[in-house]
Amino acid sequence: MAPAHRFYRRTVTNPADPGPSTPPPGRPSGNWLLQVALGLFTIGLLAVVAIFLTPILTDGKPGLWLYLGAMLAPVGFILALIFALRSGRRSR
Repeated sequence: MAPAHRFYRRTVTNPADPGPSTPPPGRPSGNWLLQVALGLFTIGLLAVVAIFLTPILTDGKPGLWLYLGAMLAPVGFILALIFALRSGRRSR
């Protein structure tokens, strides 16, 4: 609640203010899904960069593990989309 106005000496309230945003007590926070999605996406992007840099720096071919790591980028992107859809508000 806001402090009282100096002339009215009453507490000023705003019914349109939703207050602090906290998840409902029965539903756990889904931020872990976003953390996993961002981690997988970052690993995938780093693998893609490594695939392009390997022939330039070493005159060799990239290993299979880099190609498998690059496949994590789309997986992370899909998980981020799932997080965005699950955390969105429902329309009334």
